Amino acid sequence: MRKREFLAGLGLAAGAGITGAWAQDYPKGKDLGAVAPERHKDIPHRKVTTKNLFKVPDAYPDGIAITDDGIWVAEQKAAGYGQSGKHEKEAAWLFDWNGRKLKTVLTDSYNTSGFAFGNGHVWMGANGGPEGIYEVDQGGREISHRQIPLGAPDNGGGCHGLLYHGGKLWIVANRIKGILRVDPRTWAPEFMIPIATARWHGIAWSDDVPGGAIWMVTGSSDINRYVMQNGKLHHTTTCGLMKYSATTGELLETAEFEDGTADAHGLAMWKGKLYSCDAGVGPPGFEGTGSPSAGYIFEINFV
Repeated sequence: MRKREFLAGLGLAAGAGITGAWAQDYPKGKDLGAVAPERHKDIPHRKVTTKNLFKVPDAYPDGIAITDDGIWVAEQKAAGYGQSGKHEKEAAWLFDWNGRKLKTVLTDSYNTSGFAFGNGHVWMGANGGPEGIYEVDQGGREISHRQIPLGAPDNGGGCHGLLYHGGKLWIVANRIKGILRVDPRTWAPEFMIPIATARWHGIAWSDDVPGGAIWMVTGSSDINRYVMQNGKLHHTTTCGLMKYSATTGELLETAEFEDGTADAHGLAMWKGKLYSCDAGVGPPGFEGTGSPSAGYIFEINFV
């Protein structure tokens, strides 16, 4: 897959066609003092591969955060996506780097699809049931359950990613298709990065640019599926990454996963390297993606 095909799948190439128009001379006329728009900038694009670390036992791992204590993983039960009336608690687990479970925190989150760790608490982003963000201490006590801002008070929509950084909570908000920065104390929205892609998921913080940046799992479809052709697994949709400036929202870089690699869901950055998890579960009513890495925690390596 060439870069242009990848960007077209993410809806980014739509504006590329106007580059030629920008390059042409503007019609002569009265100078109104307006500044001409900048020419289209090429976005750096790379490819990535994945390396499995360990498999989460008997569960769908759909969120990840990393601390000095180890790797936190959020469980997604996908039990009716909260619509069946049956509710089972979903866990946040702490593992060491060898996959040994160190701690379990049970929460009331439904169909958890976003996860963060901050202020000593786990933050579970629900994509089913009452939805919203569940803040739970490490003893399993619920501190708060609040809807994503900028929506109806009782229905702010689902969540596909969470990040706690610098005392702020970043939420991948499905309803408004944006990465929303929120003050976790007042729950006031402060800043939003619009999302322009068919699929969006976990996010991670990067300090490699002034003011910081946010990586987001993305793709050309809401889920990656695989087919077997000539004895080899092939992606049927594109899984990728986008990197945004955390201060301006500008798209800084894109990446695509090589064929046959893991299907990324959650995302975390640790010591300059990205990590993710492969939930192995698709949209409502669909279980099993055919991913060879379903259930695994894995590292992401740029080629």
